[in-house]
Amino acid sequence: MARYIILDTETTGTGELDRVIQLGYMVLGQKEPEIHNEFFSTQVPISFGAMEVHGITPSMLTGKTPCSQSDSYKRLLELNTNDNYLIIHNAPFDIGMLEKEGFKTQMKVIDTLRVAKHIFPDEEAHRLQYFRYKMGLYMDEQKEADALGIIIKAHDAIGDVLVLKLFLSKLKEAVLTQFPKDNPVEKMVDLTLTPILIKSFNFGKYKGKTLQEVARSDAAYLRWMLSSMENLDDDMRYSINIALGI
Repeated sequence: MARYIILDTETTGTGELDRVIQLGYMVLGQKEPEIHNEFFSTQVPISFGAMEVHGITPSMLTGKTPCSQSDSYKRLLELNTNDNYLIIHNAPFDIGMLEKEGFKTQMKVIDTLRVAKHIFPDEEAHRLQYFRYKMGLYMDEQKEADALGIIIKAHDAIGDVLVLKLFLSKLKEAVLTQFPKDNPVEKMVDLTLTPILIKSFNFGKYKGKTLQEVARSDAAYLRWMLSSMENLDDDMRYSINIALGI
């Protein structure tokens, strides 16, 4: 029987050396939902920018075990089979952080951020908190939290998992509407693996211009981006290649 693991982490920061300090996840697809929420110690100091976001301070981690030695991490390893689904908003970040703890996912991954970009391409933002308000998810949070025994806090791993559970239901309905002949869960896995075609620039000197326009007027700039911008994300690289006809 497939299980669905809705997961979020909080970390010391977003850099290469940063580590997981909170792991929250919910396991669905079994008789009763299973809730995990645990804080961890780490040798890496929490950046002040990270504290500003999640409110986790060093004193909250005193006496805690490292992530890889925790009960929640060990349970996640037990669930890590290709029969199960790992559901995360912005999956590459959290999976990358868990990989530093030795976790290599074998589960099918659904990145709800990427799926949302496919399904709702014209939204002004695709952040989880944006959809929390846009879709009115916040109005159902307390009832859901009470049923699951979860305390709601903004930018808290298990709190965000609760919001993601509510968002996933809405996203699944939207996927089913757009792809009525497909299994919506498997379609979300497929969309997670499908590059997103970016139509226009939202940064730089060509902000507001379409990639096709820039390809016609300044193809050299797009080629420079491909060869020189090390942090160019996969979707933009894919879209530039399409615009250049590569």
